[in-house]
Amino acid sequence: MSRYLSERVLRLAGPTPLVRRLSAQSVLSAFGDGVFLTGSAVFFTAIVGLTASQVGLGLTVSGVATFLVAVPLGKLSDRYGAKRVWALSALVESLLYLVWLAVGGLAPFMAMMVALGWVQTAARASRNAYRFDVFPREERVRSNAYFRAARNVGYTLGALLAGVALATDSDDVIRAVPVATAVLLLLNAVLVTRLPSVVHHGEDASVLEAAVEGAGDRRGALRNRGFVLMSVCSGVLSTHQVLLNVVIPLWLVQETDAPRVLLAWLFGTNTVMAVLLQVAAARGITTVADSLRAERRGAFFFVLSCGIVLVTHDTVGWVTILLVWVGHVTVTGAELLDSAGGWGLQAELSDPSRRGEYQGVYQLGTTVGSVWAPAAYTFLAMEWGTPGWLLIAAIVVAAVAVMHPAARSAERYLAARAPVAAVTRP
Repeated sequence: MSRYLSERVLRLAGPTPLVRRLSAQSVLSAFGDGVFLTGSAVFFTAIVGLTASQVGLGLTVSGVATFLVAVPLGKLSDRYGAKRVWALSALVESLLYLVWLAVGGLAPFMAMMVALGWVQTAARASRNAYRFDVFPREERVRSNAYFRAARNVGYTLGALLAGVALATDSDDVIRAVPVATAVLLLLNAVLVTRLPSVVHHGEDASVLEAAVEGAGDRRGALRNRGFVLMSVCSGVLSTHQVLLNVVIPLWLVQETDAPRVLLAWLFGTNTVMAVLLQVAAARGITTVADSLRAERRGAFFFVLSCGIVLVTHDTVGWVTILLVWVGHVTVTGAELLDSAGGWGLQAELSDPSRRGEYQGVYQLGTTVGSVWAPAAYTFLAMEWGTPGWLLIAAIVVAAVAVMHPAARSAERYLAARAPVAAVTRP
């Protein structure tokens, strides 16, 4: 039995030693993040002494500040190396969590949120650039699927540990939450430093360096308008998270007769599906055409979920429970397919010599595409009812329709202005 379990865990972690190492890193990183995220609301109000509105203000300020520097932060990994920037960012992030113990009041809170936002953005851009560099083209999307499944495991572990801390109802224990996160993220930083070094998979480093030095900003990611627009569309399609975490739970509580305990089953279903099915959803995705096909399928499930959930306003009993659950399953399908398609588009449409910069632009685009969604979707669904749900579905259809020409435009831009990228594709 133990041998069977070990083999099963290895299969879930990935097919190769490198994928398994990066999966372990993903679990540890998400474990640390999950601990603090779960306990942050209590920590900010009970320990830092903030009101809910002040916490919201700090999050908004951090989001705006991060938005303004996403591209420069992405460029760091192109200039200094993806692994080096990732490891340093991970180390700084772990140390910043210890600073939370000395924070009191609104101004220090906002400063900390901005600092964390910047460090996390640099870490995310360099991490993604490293992952695209270290794997050959045909393995990039599938390997990212393993990492995302692993992160869901880590978030679950973090939520469980934070739940134990919160259950004690002790301020001293709650103060230990950022310390636990700092320790876990410090271990994560150590793991990152022990990963194999890489410049660009299958690419000649000297050629790429010469290309970057010679091209200057003429091939800058922001000049690739197709990629920018594709990133914005990707942000719109990624608003399945808003449906999952905000709109459907509110709809269930306020507009249906389903019991509130169903929410726990919905989130549990989402986590299990993300862990067990993400790799399957990413199978066979390599090219831009593959990625766009996955995005179309994800949009179909997104729209299907809207159609299923909207009818639960008029159903009763077990019919409501079943339909809400199916609606949650379909929007989770949208999440899995959109994630896989997004990885493929990022991998294929990023200039290999500027992957960090392109990751910064992608984060910029997804932020522009999604920042409005919580307020807009909540208003449309809760105030307009059926017409609102149909408008949400129409927004998704429009985004996936525009994404196709945008992606092809980005592809043409790279072919015309970054000829070195064509040579470097494995």
